[in-house]
Amino acid sequence: MTDETLFFDTDCISAFLWIDDTSIITKLYKGRIAFPMQVYKEISDCRGLAAVLKERIDILIKNNDAILIDMDIDSEEYALFSEMAIFPPKGQKVIGKGEASCIALAKKYNGILASNNFRDTKKYIEKYKLKYTTTADILLEAYRKEMITFEKAEEMWKEMLSKRRRLGANSFEAYLKMKGI
Repeated sequence: MTDETLFFDTDCISAFLWIDDTSIITKLYKGRIAFPMQVYKEISDCRGLAAVLKERIDILIKNNDAILIDMDIDSEEYALFSEMAIFPPKGQKVIGKGEASCIALAKKYNGILASNNFRDTKKYIEKYKLKYTTTADILLEAYRKEMITFEKAEEMWKEMLSKRRRLGANSFEAYLKMKGI
């Protein structure tokens, strides 16, 4: 793993899996995509139509576009994960296991947290000075690098919204305006 490994949580990777287009992330982050085992388990537990997400994540792993990473139970990162997702200190709320595992691993490996759940992750991003990105940021990066057109970004955005992904704006255009672009 490198300092620039991206640790994708369930909501962020699901946006791309739902629309069956992971080409952007595999091109932008070749050799740098990691899924904590907790994220893989969350996706593996999907039923019904969502079961296709596991098939799609398995393809990423099989094609060596992504790796799975687990934590040793006696490791520092597992202790941090447990503190966030299982046994938080008094007065602290539990966050999702996917987000917690990504935060713990991004901290350990000086990587990048890929998550749309800023409400649960903001505190830890600030506390550990983590680099982070979101689905919207990834689409913007692909657009800026001319990997996708504005129209393609807008189309992907709408598809993601139709799959009930929360991206922070009603359209790619609105997101650009929010960013002052």
